[in-house]
Amino acid sequence: MFPSCYSKPKNGSQFKMSYTKVIFGVLVVYVLHTCWAIYGFVHTKPCDPAKGDDCVTSYLSGKPRLQLSMYSSLDPSDEAAHKLLLRVDKFEIHSKLERQVSVSLPEVTHKNGTLHAVVFVHKSGVSPWKDSKHVRLVARLTSQMLPVPPVGSVSSARDSQKGTGDQRLVSYWKSRITLNMMTEDFTFNNAAVPSDLRRYMKIVEDGKKEKKKIYLPLLLVDEMRSRLKDLIKINSTTKAVSLTISYDTITLRKFRIWIHIQAVIYSLKHFGFSEQNLDEIKAMFVETGLHILALSILVPAFHLSFEVFAFKNDVSFWRGKKSLAGISRRSLIWRCFSTVVIFLHLLEEQTSWLTLIPMGIATLIELWKVSRVFAVQPSFKDDRVYEMERATEEHDSKAMKFLSYLLYPLCISGVMYSFLYLKNKSWYFWIINSLVSGVYAFGFLSMVPQLYVNYKLKSVVHLPMSVLLYKGLNTFISDVFSGVITTPGPHQLACFRDDVVFLIYLYQRRIYPLNKSRGRDYGASYRKKPKGKAHED
Repeated sequence: MFPSCYSKPKNGSQFKMSYTKVIFGVLVVYVLHTCWAIYGFVHTKPCDPAKGDDCVTSYLSGKPRLQLSMYSSLDPSDEAAHKLLLRVDKFEIHSKLERQVSVSLPEVTHKNGTLHAVVFVHKSGVSPWKDSKHVRLVARLTSQMLPVPPVGSVSSARDSQKGTGDQRLVSYWKSRITLNMMTEDFTFNNAAVPSDLRRYMKIVEDGKKEKKKIYLPLLLVDEMRSRLKDLIKINSTTKAVSLTISYDTITLRKFRIWIHIQAVIYSLKHFGFSEQNLDEIKAMFVETGLHILALSILVPAFHLSFEVFAFKNDVSFWRGKKSLAGISRRSLIWRCFSTVVIFLHLLEEQTSWLTLIPMGIATLIELWKVSRVFAVQPSFKDDRVYEMERATEEHDSKAMKFLSYLLYPLCISGVMYSFLYLKNKSWYFWIINSLVSGVYAFGFLSMVPQLYVNYKLKSVVHLPMSVLLYKGLNTFISDVFSGVITTPGPHQLACFRDDVVFLIYLYQRRIYPLNKSRGRDYGASYRKKPKGKAHED
């Protein structure tokens, strides 16, 4: 009854379209799920006694007199081993606080021992162990890790991760600890307390005649403000160190978001993120605000989707390519070489798998494209196509000849400068570092032959528009992240150079309109489909 519903195209375009729709659908579902999860963090449903809910009120609503006490201890469970560091008798929970104390280091910390800070919030004038409604929190004051390069050093994450066989763990002292307390007078439903808050919430019964449930203050150690710049190296001569104790209030909304971010940052260590990477992520949230959270979740989803779309369209374009008319062979070979060099550089830097996997896929695709370029033979049967291929090769060769006058001296001077003035651990590192520096600095020159070919042929119909569009969108997304997250200068330069090339291509596409009559010159057909019967008589 409906033949169009059962007809299947011969070229398989319907399958490709459904494949794209599936990817786009997954992206939409992910974005909607993320928005719903964020809404769950920023909106916590309060308890409604009129509906018969089992409500839990805040202990702070009774305005008790509280005291803040902080101890240092090697064993947090041993009460006798606690040493008092700070005591605030009249603890004003709604006021900011910052104190600096001196801490004597036990001998065991010189041998990678761990010293803890034990924080109590309890009734004023009463020992915290004798107060049944005290809040207790334990945080580490020392940490063991590989040597951390100084702040501002050119050393990369590789220097702190590679060579674990000849580097020992070093003890560091956290010179700053930040405490946050949720001071909102919020009433929870005991049966619907958010799961992320249960490990921080302690519910007790209060009242002699009328028993009611209350929750004790929600206390949090802000690990987001514990930065690498605040670490002090501990050695055998370190006897005492300073500790800055800060306190500030926090809203329930930010409290829930903060504990989730801290959990995510902790889990990122299992994906190969170094301490320097995690420190940059902390700086992003602490120094720029929570509005970056939405970008850090949604933008990578679009970035990954555009990357998948670019891979898919790139493979589809080159799989059906039968002519190299208008395509610069040298630009393709240079792009393949640049991609391989960047991939080897990322391997040398021990970058996380989240970056290596997409780059590895791109490297394989570029190698496959180069093999396709050498596999495509000139077309001698069609004179128009052959003339266009010959003209393309002539313009491509001329552009590369002029480009070599600028490219070779710059690359040679950069290699010599790296060899004479920069520190290199090995010959392999020097070669890879020199090559990747040249790719980052002069990589924009690789597209000059293709732009020159477009200029001479006065056409851009031979290029895959969809691939360039997705890659162009990805470069703009990379620019957004280079402005938000602290990234190396070469990476920002690479993002900028890709933007320049993409804008030049858009300008060429504007001034060289699509000429459908020349479609056959580039292996494409733009003839209108005949109306009426689909078959020929």
